[in-house]
Amino acid sequence: MRKTILATSLATAAFAVSGLSFGQAAAPAAAPAPDFTLTGNLGLFSSYRFRGIAQTYDKPAIQGGFDLSHVSGFYAGNWNSNVNEGAGYPGGSIEMDFYGGWKKSWGDWGLDLGGIYYYYPGTNAGATIPFTPVNNRTGQIHSGRVDNGELYIGGSWKFVSLKYSHAVTDYFSTPSTKNSNYIDLSANYDLGSGWGINGHVGHLNFHNMTNGSYTDWKLGVTKDLSGWVIGASYVDTNTKGDCNAALTNPQPYCFSNGSVNTANASGFDKTKDAGKGILILSVSKTF
Repeated sequence: MRKTILATSLATAAFAVSGLSFGQAAAPAAAPAPDFTLTGNLGLFSSYRFRGIAQTYDKPAIQGGFDLSHVSGFYAGNWNSNVNEGAGYPGGSIEMDFYGGWKKSWGDWGLDLGGIYYYYPGTNAGATIPFTPVNNRTGQIHSGRVDNGELYIGGSWKFVSLKYSHAVTDYFSTPSTKNSNYIDLSANYDLGSGWGINGHVGHLNFHNMTNGSYTDWKLGVTKDLSGWVIGASYVDTNTKGDCNAALTNPQPYCFSNGSVNTANASGFDKTKDAGKGILILSVSKTF
């Protein structure tokens, strides 16, 4: 709910006698900024990549959410997207993120502190269930709901930002991977006339996983058309996702399309390198 404070403005009457003006109407006083601000966002993307990794088997994604912020700097929000269960979400098809924190800016500098919970309703992992998160170093298998919780701290200067995220749970329910962390260096530069460019380099330290850690990067361009933002970006990683690799060389980023097929050696209908480079097109709007 948006809370608005209204101010009453006083105006001085204007009088004219014989074509002479004795006064002018005072300009109305500007209404003070509201204590709370509520914004929403909606977008259509040709693929959903999270930290460089395919979440929809490189199929389209519809995404959207809202943010509620207070003048003090505190904020809370929710964001959602469709996902493919082959990305490690057995029985799930939706990602729901809930986050909150505090951020403030001082001139060109900014600070952001908060936490986020990644929730996948309907997921139910187990030893005999396909797409269940497994630790390839210890052999441990997750059971139950798939989720993830992180705390983060971010700083910004002009158009450059740096953010550190730290998992306070097992990383997306992969057993014994608590304290995994991700660092994100990003830049968003306004070229004027509605054009913008953006870039990103990130690194995941996947704790206690063989071949789990990797670096990802992105380079993109955007164009604002009357509030609708058209975007194109190239996303790539150096993940281990070779689906033909030997069993002695674990490839944790070889993902299935979410369909089981026991006739194939892999046991799935189709598989692919989930971190392979891809061009992503998008259209989005903030309102």
